[in-house]
Amino acid sequence: MIPTDRWLLPEGVEEALPPHSERLERARRRLLDLFHTWGYELVIPPFIEYLESLLVGTSRDLDVQTFKLVDQLNGRQLGVRADMTPQVARIDAHVLNRPGPTRLCYLGTVLRARGDGIGGSRSPLQVGAELYGHAGVDSDLEVIRLMLETLRFMGVEDLHLDLGHVGIYRALARRASLGEDDEYALFDVLQRKSVPELEAMLSLLDCGREISAALEALVSLHGGAEIFVWARKALAAGGSAVAACLDHLEALAERLARHEPAVTLHFDLGELRGYRYHTGVVFAAYAPGVGREIARGGRYDDIGAAFGRARPATGFSTDLRVLCELAPEPETSGGGAIYVGPEDVDAAEERIQALRARGERVVCGLSGQEGGAQALGCDRVLVRVDGNWIVKEV
Repeated sequence: MIPTDRWLLPEGVEEALPPHSERLERARRRLLDLFHTWGYELVIPPFIEYLESLLVGTSRDLDVQTFKLVDQLNGRQLGVRADMTPQVARIDAHVLNRPGPTRLCYLGTVLRARGDGIGGSRSPLQVGAELYGHAGVDSDLEVIRLMLETLRFMGVEDLHLDLGHVGIYRALARRASLGEDDEYALFDVLQRKSVPELEAMLSLLDCGREISAALEALVSLHGGAEIFVWARKALAAGGSAVAACLDHLEALAERLARHEPAVTLHFDLGELRGYRYHTGVVFAAYAPGVGREIARGGRYDDIGAAFGRARPATGFSTDLRVLCELAPEPETSGGGAIYVGPEDVDAAEERIQALRARGERVVCGLSGQEGGAQALGCDRVLVRVDGNWIVKEV
């Protein structure tokens, strides 16, 4: 029996049809041009790589998200990329191997085993930018501003930016002398912001009164820039390492407020998104009426060490499909084209080529076809009048 559902796609795997595909392509070109004006160079990593390269420096979550298969040529395990960031880090560290700051951007499809990425798709069109070779506030600020500019460029306004710093929790965990398993378990509790669970776990871990109080404080350290005064008191037990993280985050916040006054800033020192991957500042952008982040990023220093060259790194990514949904352009029926009847194609060859050279879309009729100009989405026709080829409205 012949299956009747061969046309179905796997759940969460999408294709783009006209005119939506044209809208995506226009957005792709415009965004890459935008990145170019900021000094970011385009890289196009392969869709599939050896698994160990794809998972370098990443969390166990990405391992679960990665489709795996065996290379029939050598028996090694391959992975289909679920995130392009590790690939770009490999290119910076091993392939380009440049001194000083390097700015790279990318845009392409990634494939995920589960649809828990931005927008829930398993095949996002991931677009992003990464800045390597600088560890200061300047590079964090540049990447965040480029992310905000990307969203505005796509027509997304009234942006809210959520900021945190995973280095604060890392420093407190070191002070508490937590083992790796306990550190991750406590991290999970903090993400749920469950105070009773947190108190119970800290009492079992016996971290000491001051460190325990600081870890408990992370749950409630969120709000506007005013939280920094409270945070310095509540987290004093973390010593100079925590103080340095707060200094970095506060300096970044001050410069963002100056350069991006229209963007609402929110700080959450207990938000540890990408904790197993990020090493410093983390951030996410939100828009009104959207119940999820629309872009995210952060610092992930030294990821290139596995490729032979440790480098400071910061970057962001988003899903081009989601951005086009948030700022849709008017759908068209394929208008804006000129139709040439099949009987005129040969005689009008020179005029057709001239029109196409000007950027016009010209559709040539085929002998015996069904439908004419309007059926093919054309709003004009090329006709001969007194020996001249004239474009007329349908």
